[in-house]
Amino acid sequence: MATQRPYRPLDDIRVLALGAFLADPFCGQLLADFGAEVIKVEPPGKGDPMREWGRHRVPGRTLWWPILSRNKTSITLDLRTPEGQEIARELATQCDIMVENFRPGTLED
Repeated sequence: MATQRPYRPLDDIRVLALGAFLADPFCGQLLADFGAEVIKVEPPGKGDPMREWGRHRVPGRTLWWPILSRNKTSITLDLRTPEGQEIARELATQCDIMVENFRPGTLED
């Protein structure tokens, strides 16, 4: 018998998460835990710096990242290029919420 997933209050919400370090990943984690579909945008190369923060359980994997990234979809996007910015704008039109923790004015440039 198939089991039905329980209702979560943010089941119909899509979130675009653009920031980095602790605040943005934690905010996205909470939204995802409550049912939101969270699309985490990470820079090319090493991704979000939180991937390397804290103790390493095994080489190349920290204890924090699996917790902060749970229930999310991650994509790589270079927000410093015009092409990356255009893709981010298009993604934003398909989302209900956008979270970021950049310096004020960063997204306006």
